[in-house]
Amino acid sequence: MTASLLAGCGGTGTGTGAGSAPAGNAPTTDNSKPKEAEKPGHVTMVYWNDYKYPDGLDDNNNPYLDYMKKGTNLDIKVITAPNSGYKEKLNVIMASGDLPDLMFVNDPSLYVNYLNQKALKPLNAAIDKFGPDLKKLIPQEAWDSVTVDGKIYAIPTIADIQSTELMWVRKDWLDQLKLPEPKTLDDYVKTAKAFATLDPDGNGKNDTVGWLIGENLSGTGPIFGAFGVQRGQWVERGGQLVYSSTLPEMKEALKFLNGLYNDKVIDPEWALSKSKTVEEKVGSGKAGLYSGPWHARRGAILTSQQNNPKAVWKESEFPVGKDGKFGVQAGPLLSGFNVVPATSKNEESVVKLLNFMIGKGFSDLELGFEGQIWNRKDGKVVTNFEEHNKHVYRNSLSRIIRPSDSTIYFDKLKSLGEDLKLVDNIEKINKVLMYSKFTGIPGPVMSKNSAKLQKLEDETFTKIVMGTIPVDDFDKFVDTWKKDGGSDVAKEVNDWYASRKK
Repeated sequence: MTASLLAGCGGTGTGTGAGSAPAGNAPTTDNSKPKEAEKPGHVTMVYWNDYKYPDGLDDNNNPYLDYMKKGTNLDIKVITAPNSGYKEKLNVIMASGDLPDLMFVNDPSLYVNYLNQKALKPLNAAIDKFGPDLKKLIPQEAWDSVTVDGKIYAIPTIADIQSTELMWVRKDWLDQLKLPEPKTLDDYVKTAKAFATLDPDGNGKNDTVGWLIGENLSGTGPIFGAFGVQRGQWVERGGQLVYSSTLPEMKEALKFLNGLYNDKVIDPEWALSKSKTVEEKVGSGKAGLYSGPWHARRGAILTSQQNNPKAVWKESEFPVGKDGKFGVQAGPLLSGFNVVPATSKNEESVVKLLNFMIGKGFSDLELGFEGQIWNRKDGKVVTNFEEHNKHVYRNSLSRIIRPSDSTIYFDKLKSLGEDLKLVDNIEKINKVLMYSKFTGIPGPVMSKNSAKLQKLEDETFTKIVMGTIPVDDFDKFVDTWKKDGGSDVAKEVNDWYASRKK
């Protein structure tokens, strides 16, 4: 239930919350000849969908698609694929001779690839004519990311959740060991050592973990933040953008993590722990400190409390480093690109559809129909979970295009229960986000080299933290990164940065 409600994270539009498709035309009351009905336009759209439908409904037969058809006077045909094979599905479609009118692309490199192939149609004229809500509800920064030489090649989808990392600590373990809530990075180290060695669960065994992290250093954003740096970002140094993972601060952070590993403060099995493994360790009651999702009270922490009703988890402060620095990495502004293949002649209908979905129709697509999925009580949204789960497939539609305002989405989260603090947790994270100065889409050089360079970084950083290579090999990593394409990527990024300054 919770996964369904949290799926399709996004903001809100100017939705009416009317609860049903717009009413039909009122009957005429005079003897004049009725006007001929406007001929519906046509849109074939492609997006990913992992949701199941109730019996008798499918992609092309459900009340939310009917609602969109009636609200736009468009004949809409839907093609979907599961997320796991979605990229391959798009490539097959683009290679065929039968192209749709609208494709939701959730991979920026794939979008750039289609752009470089000149396979996409510019949408400026259609947006100016039929997209007033799109222009109003999508920030300029997002439009800039999809504009080349003044031409808009995609209608961007905003990612309203730009980080999931929040510090969680077992309050009952702190009380058991008479420890204060940690605030500084040093406090967290002391807490983690105590959790690992002082039998906080009181079972007389040495079977607890100090600080949980996962493979490829997942869950370490708050640690890097205490050193004033995050992985994979571009930061300004001397007027130029520099890749954050090559900075001296990154070396210091890796040295610190290596010390934690040697002192058995972090989970010794971290390098093999996928996200599911981390969640299982939280749920099993063997860990009391980790950086986990803002919605963990409906996930691993809920499991922990179900297994042990005495377990008390608390959202904790982000660790502050010796220079007063703290924070977590902000992810990309965009979560997707709505594009029109160059062969389509229906770009105006596509813009009409997306304008409806982000504006008048968004509330019903996000919350569901009022009176069926939810009602408002004392000014708050109250969700009928049985009906919500039955029609959760609508989330595949509401994530296609999302406005930057999060009011309706937050109403949805609050309907889960105020005690979960979901909105509070998001706002807590948003206050400490560390942003990259590069906000564009990957250029050809970055697209070509990113996978190779990421693999180099992941493998080197893992070896440094585990001590299989010395910390000073970080300098060799920087040299290799530059020689293997990093310098070319940096030039491309700085060319973009210079163009933005103009």
